[in-house]
Amino acid sequence: MPYPVDAGAAGNFDANGTIPEVWGSKLLVKFYEATVFGEIANTDYEGEIKNQGDTVHIIGTPDITITDHEKGQQLTHQQPEPPVVDLLIDKGKKWSFIAERVDQKQAGYNFISDWTADASSQMKITIDSDILTGVYADGSTDNKGAAAGKDSNFGFGVTGTPVSITKATVLEFIADAGTILDEQSVPEENRWFVAPPWFCGMIKKSELKDASLAGDGTSIMRNGRIGMIDRFTIYRSNQLHVGGAADTHMMFGHKSAITFASQLV
Repeated sequence: MPYPVDAGAAGNFDANGTIPEVWGSKLLVKFYEATVFGEIANTDYEGEIKNQGDTVHIIGTPDITITDHEKGQQLTHQQPEPPVVDLLIDKGKKWSFIAERVDQKQAGYNFISDWTADASSQMKITIDSDILTGVYADGSTDNKGAAAGKDSNFGFGVTGTPVSITKATVLEFIADAGTILDEQSVPEENRWFVAPPWFCGMIKKSELKDASLAGDGTSIMRNGRIGMIDRFTIYRSNQLHVGGAADTHMMFGHKSAITFASQLV
């Protein structure tokens, strides 16, 4: 006869009236280590969040003004106002499944671990997509668009009229991105560049034939790391935003620019 199901409990209890085990702890392994956002974002404020909806107030460093001074001149004091950025924890993702004890006994394999591993993979893909298709719009106007550059003027294209990349221009494009960060005095360490597969293919066809191994002792890793070019660690991703004219919004920056915080409840 079929195994009885408690129809009135809506899956909250099994047929014996006991609460099913919770398998969410398997996700405590930092799944984002195998994603792009786990490499391009910092987790400096992860320990300060408690629940969905919390706000972390991040205090920045104000700019101190330097002026000329003459002997005997009285000092004019400044009252710096440190900038404050609010990190709002307002997004949540969920997954859940029921595992009956009889099914666990009769199954020919450990489906709990299999399903949980899949949930972890689907979770990291979903979060990766949310970040890469959202944060690009927050980039400084000095760092993007047809007139990118604080002091220079690099044509990085806009929606509808993207820049055409070939194997002859791909390295020049990356170098220009590095110059844009140089003009913003961005530190050289921890710079990253996220590109789609076709762009990474152009790198491999360019003068830098072995770019996929640059800076690494092994080939491309699970997190899509290609290698290092002009101080950028290059990552490959299928999750970048694609506009209506099939133009890809590639991103480059520094690890301090994006902060990521997660919590498993």
